[in-house]
Amino acid sequence: MFTIENIRAAESKIKTGADFPQFIKEIKELGVRRNDVYVSNGLSIYFDNEDNAQQVSPDGYPALIINDEPSAGKLEHALKIHQQGETDYITFCKQAADAGVEKWVTDLEEMTCKYLDAEGNELVKENIAEV
Repeated sequence: MFTIENIRAAESKIKTGADFPQFIKEIKELGVRRNDVYVSNGLSIYFDNEDNAQQVSPDGYPALIINDEPSAGKLEHALKIHQQGETDYITFCKQAADAGVEKWVTDLEEMTCKYLDAEGNELVKENIAEV
């Protein structure tokens, strides 16, 4: 079973979206099966194979207002530049909020990341590159 300390240590290595696949590899090895991230407050919930959950709230995360008009186009642009290393995590979260993303769900068994609006509609679904 992973711990909050394990997760924080893995998170501390993320500087840009380019680091995301390595982060996923590391937490998958710790036994994480799914990760839900809420954009408005940064709350991350990590689930193991038995659906036990550990919650991690980031330090100094600004409260974000989620745009009530979701835009897959805005999100795709934000993802593209973030994955190229052009933005940091907080900047990406602000852009995701502006694109109407309430949360994203990372499935480490499927190796996918789904970005959902407040209604639970999927805006974008990505495959996560294996490293």
